Amino acid sequence: MGEDRSARFSTDIPARLDRLPWSAFHTLVVVALGITWILDGLEVTLAGSVAAALQESPRLHLTAPEVGGAASAYLIGNVAGALGFGWLTDRWGRKRLFTITLGLYLIATAATAFSWSFWSYAVFRGLTGAGIGGEGTAINSAIQELIPARFRGWTDLTINGSFWVGAALGAAGTLVLLVPGRLPPDVGWRAAFAIGAVLGLGVLILRRFIPESPRWLMVHGRVDDAEQVVAEIERRVEHHTRAPLAPATIRIHLRRRGPVSLREVGRTLIRVYPRRTILGIALIATQAFFYNAIFFTYALVLRKFYDIPAARVGWYLLPFALGNFTGPLLLGRLFDTVGRRPMIATTYALSGVLLAVAAVLFAHGTLDATSQTVAWSVIFFFASAAASAAYLTVSESFPLEIRALAIALFYAGGTLLGGVAAPWLFGRLIASGQRMEVVWGYLVGAALMVGGAAVELGLGIAAERRSLETVATPLSSAAETAGSARSARPLPVQGSSTKGDSPPAAWEATDERPDERPDERPDERPGRRADP
Repeated sequence: MGEDRSARFSTDIPARLDRLPWSAFHTLVVVALGITWILDGLEVTLAGSVAAALQESPRLHLTAPEVGGAASAYLIGNVAGALGFGWLTDRWGRKRLFTITLGLYLIATAATAFSWSFWSYAVFRGLTGAGIGGEGTAINSAIQELIPARFRGWTDLTINGSFWVGAALGAAGTLVLLVPGRLPPDVGWRAAFAIGAVLGLGVLILRRFIPESPRWLMVHGRVDDAEQVVAEIERRVEHHTRAPLAPATIRIHLRRRGPVSLREVGRTLIRVYPRRTILGIALIATQAFFYNAIFFTYALVLRKFYDIPAARVGWYLLPFALGNFTGPLLLGRLFDTVGRRPMIATTYALSGVLLAVAAVLFAHGTLDATSQTVAWSVIFFFASAAASAAYLTVSESFPLEIRALAIALFYAGGTLLGGVAAPWLFGRLIASGQRMEVVWGYLVGAALMVGGAAVELGLGIAAERRSLETVATPLSSAAETAGSARSARPLPVQGSSTKGDSPPAAWEATDERPDERPDERPDERPGRRADP
């Protein structure tokens, strides 16, 4: 039997969203949703900054391996939360999951303050990580789908880089709460974890004004609801800009379909986009090892090799956090203009080379605590942009219907491969007291980042300034046969430039891949791959 033609429909929703100028609405999206990464940075920094205080706590008295183990528990929770809530985000929608995941985070981080043993602390850290992991999948999906294409790279990098605003807040908080004599030794670190709970409560108010993703509504056949949301967004944008919007004349043709099965998700990742899958895993895994190995144990390095007391660790984390935030903020626009592939490869390679240089200096005892911090700040100026670009890559490279779960799968796979064991491993290396033991770990991280740059050069995607539907065709596209992976082609119309606020490149459904040469078209039979 043929396909029911009544199940097909067309819409101009993607073109209407991508033509919008930047407005107060988009700023609200960035603030209300980007706060998640601030909370993540806050949690990670608190855990690192209070590491020494946890070792000195009369009640917990954790060892260095236990501090690293609790950090690994947080990452494991991140992975579990990302997978579970990522699956629900694609089925239930982006907005519904905001409250659930934020609620879990609030409860768990507050409970951390009442930990009574290593195991209770590790469990609560794991639950906190689950809330943050779930938040990340829903929020990265929504941001990608609400922000116009020509701003997507810079916005995504800046939001992911805001992790370090949270890191700075965490460091500043510990400078106040961990001052010797200000609070009892078993109270300061507990009060520090209350900071996240207080900030999280404020997020609930902001998110009331963020709508469901019209693109998610669109691909789930709820066109009327999507139209209402877009119309309201347009009204808010016109009110802010005090100018009429240019008409959107390009439409996409879709068909109503049921939920995506796990089997279809697997087929899409492995058979349709295998090169993108390899690219995503490589980028996420290499930066995960690089970051988690160094950052989770930074306070231990300061204490073990430079004799920095726990109460002063925050002073060294503040400039480190500044370098990490300014990297994505200042370099982010180049990812939309120069392009994804050259910028991702460059930032990965520079991060690896600079880390290797710093490792040699550390081995020879050339650095003191201040120069070590300066070195880290410079390295992570580039590494932060690289890591944010890894999440940008996986969140824009796959169809809308599986976007959140794809983000979760890559985060989970990459973190398990490159991140979970790193804090524990470096905790043991640092505990040895031998500089060369730590140096070898740094050199491994440097080599992995250079390897990530090589993979990007070979498999990277030119997704800059392109609508999400041109980067990866929706699975519900009516222009494709069942199981195929034809994409959409950007049309060279007015507004494709990144300068100003004119509309981005419009597009229409076609049978031609946008980034292939005529002699390299993939087989279009059902189930065949469609990379790059």
